Amino acid sequence: MRLPAILIFTLLLLTGCTGIPEGLTVVDGFELPRYLGTWHEIARLDHSFERGLSDIRAEYSLREDGGVKVLNSGFDAETQQRRSAEGKAYFIDGPERGRLKVSFFGPFYGAYNIIALDKANYQYAMVAGPDRDYLWILARTPDLAQPTLDSLVDQARNLGFATDQLIFAAPRH
Repeated sequence: MRLPAILIFTLLLLTGCTGIPEGLTVVDGFELPRYLGTWHEIARLDHSFERGLSDIRAEYSLREDGGVKVLNSGFDAETQQRRSAEGKAYFIDGPERGRLKVSFFGPFYGAYNIIALDKANYQYAMVAGPDRDYLWILARTPDLAQPTLDSLVDQARNLGFATDQLIFAAPRH
């Protein structure tokens, strides 16, 4: 009797990690080829796996199995070296929706929900995790125009994210 309960709990836990926060929607009309390449972290909510890092980047490329190779890296001031982690991502609802599951640790996946995107030029994106504790603002360059950044922060605030706790990677102008 205990084993099925544990399996059900584990299944719920794993599927919950790839969900979308209540009330949020992901972008439609997503074009993966335009999204591939390097993205710079402009702002994020704090998490232990990025603490102490600066100049954080994510590089996306195609995998042979049809998924997306994810290479996250950041500069560690303590060791004076760049640290990186390689993962893989797969679409959950099809390649036209900005909703993926990402894994850096074996069979465990987390949500990668693109909730805002510069569809004209693919120059900025806002990504949420499975709940409102995870938020990233990304751009193709290390700096983002202040009006654009302010607009994304306002959107995030209106969606219920704790924008007063955002960590900004570059000085705000």
